[in-house]
Amino acid sequence: MNDENQKLTDERLANLAIDPDLLARELAAQLAGDPLDEIELDKTGEDEGNSSKECDLALKWLQLGNNERLQGLRVFCEHRDPRALPFLLPLLEEPSPVIRMSAVYALGRNPCPKAIDLLLHLLRFDSNAYVRKATAWSLGNYSDAQVLEPLINALKEDVAAVRLWASSSLAEVGLNSADSSPLAADQLLESLQVDGEPIVRSNCIWSLGRLYGLLSVEIQIQIEEIFIAVLLNDREPSVRYEARTALEQLNNPEVQKKLKLLIDDGQLV
Repeated sequence: MNDENQKLTDERLANLAIDPDLLARELAAQLAGDPLDEIELDKTGEDEGNSSKECDLALKWLQLGNNERLQGLRVFCEHRDPRALPFLLPLLEEPSPVIRMSAVYALGRNPCPKAIDLLLHLLRFDSNAYVRKATAWSLGNYSDAQVLEPLINALKEDVAAVRLWASSSLAEVGLNSADSSPLAADQLLESLQVDGEPIVRSNCIWSLGRLYGLLSVEIQIQIEEIFIAVLLNDREPSVRYEARTALEQLNNPEVQKKLKLLIDDGQLV
């Protein structure tokens, strides 16, 4: 997502309802912030020296108690360092959900092939929604692995916060695989039409817009038609706005003609 979309997503995500039965008391007590909010772009120049020093210290923290490990994990949510991988992998099996969640984010920032099976297991079976949400995001950075079907299942079946990030990660998978892009688009189109959470529907539109240029003409036409239907009929103004923005960005003269006709007919302002 671009910075504006990321900010909007984070604001809306704060309002998503997650089944309270899934949230361990330990997580509520310990969680001061979501490590996903701390993830930044790679730093260059003078910052690289500071990053190296941070990583050196964070490696030591990962080998200490819970509080120190959390500090170390936050560093590796921001920075890439292959030295961290042997310390991050065992943390995926920690009893503390906040440690598992933070380790998942760090392994999204520092992809490791050995983490794939563990991450897929967490996405499917972890009882904590925050951990599954983190996993749905992180798997977008493993788009060359067998993550398509698990992400599709998460988008179909999980709670709203997990579905949100599964839809984003499906775009990453589709962008990296010609075989996966139509399957990802099919599920995104289905979820756009049936999902009950507006922010998930909006994110499906955003993800489909990213995949549009890679898809067959047949699927492109289907996307255009469904976007127009959403623009006219979705009950949520923010979703209608997202659909209109996406249609305007498709750079398709026929779509622009349809939008103009809708405006001329008074169906759009």
